[in-house]
Amino acid sequence: ASKSMTSRSPNNKQQRQQQQEKQRPLSSSSTSNSSSRRATKTSLIQSDDSVTISIQLENNETIQIMSSKSGDSTNNKNNTASGGVAGYDTSTLTDEELAKKAQEELNMEGEMEEASEVFNSLFSTRRPKDVSAGLSSATKSIGKGVLAGAVSLVAQPIAGAQQEGAKGFFKGLATGVASAVALPVTGVCIGAYQVARGVGNQKEANDAGKKGMQWDNEKREWVFYFLDQEKDEIEKWEAEKKEGKTASGGTAGASLSEKPVKDREYYDLLGVSTNATAGEIKKAYYKEARKVHPDKCPNDPKAAEKFQALGQAYQILSNEQTRAAYDKNGKSENENADDLVNAIDTTVFFNVMFGSTLVEPYVGELWIASIADLVMKDMANQNPEGMTELQMNEQFQENLSGKSVDAEESKMRQSKREVKIAMYLRDKIQPVMDGKIPIDDFSAMAQMEAFKIADGSFGTTFLMMIGFQLEVEAEEYIGFRNTLLDGYKAQAKKNAHATSNNLKLTGAAIKAASAGRKIYKDVGSAQARAVEEGKSAEELEKEQAMYAAQKLEDSLPAFLELAWAINDRDVGRTLKNACKKLFADAGVDMEQRIKRAKMIKILGEEFHAVGKLVGKAKKEDGPGTKEEIKARAEVAVMTTMAKAQGQEVNDEDMEELIKKQKELAAAHQAAADVSSEAPPSS
Repeated sequence: ASKSMTSRSPNNKQQRQQQQEKQRPLSSSSTSNSSSRRATKTSLIQSDDSVTISIQLENNETIQIMSSKSGDSTNNKNNTASGGVAGYDTSTLTDEELAKKAQEELNMEGEMEEASEVFNSLFSTRRPKDVSAGLSSATKSIGKGVLAGAVSLVAQPIAGAQQEGAKGFFKGLATGVASAVALPVTGVCIGAYQVARGVGNQKEANDAGKKGMQWDNEKREWVFYFLDQEKDEIEKWEAEKKEGKTASGGTAGASLSEKPVKDREYYDLLGVSTNATAGEIKKAYYKEARKVHPDKCPNDPKAAEKFQALGQAYQILSNEQTRAAYDKNGKSENENADDLVNAIDTTVFFNVMFGSTLVEPYVGELWIASIADLVMKDMANQNPEGMTELQMNEQFQENLSGKSVDAEESKMRQSKREVKIAMYLRDKIQPVMDGKIPIDDFSAMAQMEAFKIADGSFGTTFLMMIGFQLEVEAEEYIGFRNTLLDGYKAQAKKNAHATSNNLKLTGAAIKAASAGRKIYKDVGSAQARAVEEGKSAEELEKEQAMYAAQKLEDSLPAFLELAWAINDRDVGRTLKNACKKLFADAGVDMEQRIKRAKMIKILGEEFHAVGKLVGKAKKEDGPGTKEEIKARAEVAVMTTMAKAQGQEVNDEDMEELIKKQKELAAAHQAAADVSSEAPPSS
């Protein structure tokens, strides 16, 4: 009770003093389940006809309970939280009892909120869009109820025995049995309720489907989807994010005053302000690079050194993360390691590794490249100073698992990827939609494009992926608009393909994990043998590194097979969502949407057919040999390094480099095979 706590019996001074001696602060006498709901100050104000108790909580919320001398009570508050002692005859309570009763109400409310969270995590009570969604929700609720009941039946007696021995065991057993009965029954009841809701919502779902509306999973309602509107929302989000970075000290536009930085060397090398924009930095780099390029300055012995320094400055200042770190901390002490991380553009690297440059408009930025880019940016923002090796390893594992990656940014990048693909497909088929190109000509153009893609690295693999997904998504959309049977047939075909891909992914993951364990085991055995032979620490470390590199090279096909399985699933899901956006776009009427689906079906059929035809001829199967993988990785690194330094590398140059590296790798392998088969000289 607070200092202003007074008794409702003002004529009894002795009783009032005794009550004040007994009273204690509510925060110590009773504890709420949530710290933000704990009372920190309570005051009681008495008038001639009523008593008001005011409770201040730790979150600065105030609850006021007014009670008349006749016993009527009301509850007022300055926020949305509830609380009070409604339903009690407060005229019979002492001041201390009234305060305790109010705190009990707060505790009970916290417990109810916690129970509500547990209930919602177990049972699905969200509004189902139709009968199928209601059945799905019911199945989940019943399954979770049965599972939770079984777990409770086992866990409660064990927990009770640990706390109170035999007595606690039997108490826990009783509670577990009750839970084992109550939870499944609750799940069945909730399931029946969800099915009934689904049946009730089916008519609305049918009407919405005829209108071309889409179900919003977050709002739980039917809405019209507009492709251009989502594009505008993504652009708005990107602009706001960019403005936020500028305000927090990222790249900013020029202003009257220079932005204070720890080191100006790189800015001075390029001759720009510390407030220079990314465009100004790029323009300045090209201007200065032409002045000191070794080919332009053959008589300057330091031209190469100057050109390299400019490249280093541009590399740091052209990246938002590295520029922010440079502005704050100056030049890094470990520049070589930082240069390696900053030079590799993961998007370019993976595009070269998987040959996705030619098909980028259809697949966008691969998920594996996007995640690698986010993880590397996140790692670049971490400060390794003062961290032990164990802490750095743990941080790396956390980054790799995606726990510290910006989830919102990852989600928006994927949405942008899907919208970009949908808009590309829309623009591609628009001439046919407008009647400017006959359907036969469009089909022939798609076939020609497919043969061009097939000529590139992994081209047939991508054609099969893209072609199948475009074809089946269009078939499903058209099928459900014509007859339900056709729609369900296409859906079954798609689901069977997805199941096959999941099995491939699982198998590839098992192979890669097995290969990783074998490498670890072999390296450990080699290290043990070296120790027994009495080799020095330096020799041991050198041999271990060489042996590990050799074993890693031998396992490259298994690791790349896993990456391809991930890509297959990623491309399929992305194209599925992109097609859904294209077909659901309410910017055109239903007739135009069906025509869009028909054109996409033609495009998919041509891609799929050419992929199968050329694939059989080229006999492309899997990621290739370890020599081919090494050759591609070397070209990927060379390409990303060249682009990081501002050099342009087109697709033809990349493909030519890859072919040459493959030929060189094949020649080395042939020479090694001949050498191993040759008889020993006498």
